[in-house]
Amino acid sequence: MAEPDLRSLLEHHVEQFNEAVRTGDFAQFGKGFADDAVLRFDGVPVGPFRGRTAIVDAYVTQPPLDTMALTSMEEIGGDAVRASFEWDEGGTGNMFLRWDGPAVVELVIAFD
Repeated sequence: MAEPDLRSLLEHHVEQFNEAVRTGDFAQFGKGFADDAVLRFDGVPVGPFRGRTAIVDAYVTQPPLDTMALTSMEEIGGDAVRASFEWDEGGTGNMFLRWDGPAVVELVIAFD
């Protein structure tokens, strides 16, 4: 089986995020992160979170309240993307994701 392309990886990440927000179950979403992944927020005084367990705990402790839709994507090298999104309830943001195979190893989120 061929390795998924970056667009597919990004779309899967967003689908898993939205499902986790809808259900309140972040365990499945967390499986998309590498054991040593890092999650950072730019301009928000929280984190960084290091490791899959810490990332899932962060989402469980302070769960997002809104789902998102992608608005643009730019590939960066062969393993990363910068994407823009809009919240379904209003507002926008950007995220940078880097993968090692199918696992997210770095996620940086900034809100507009």
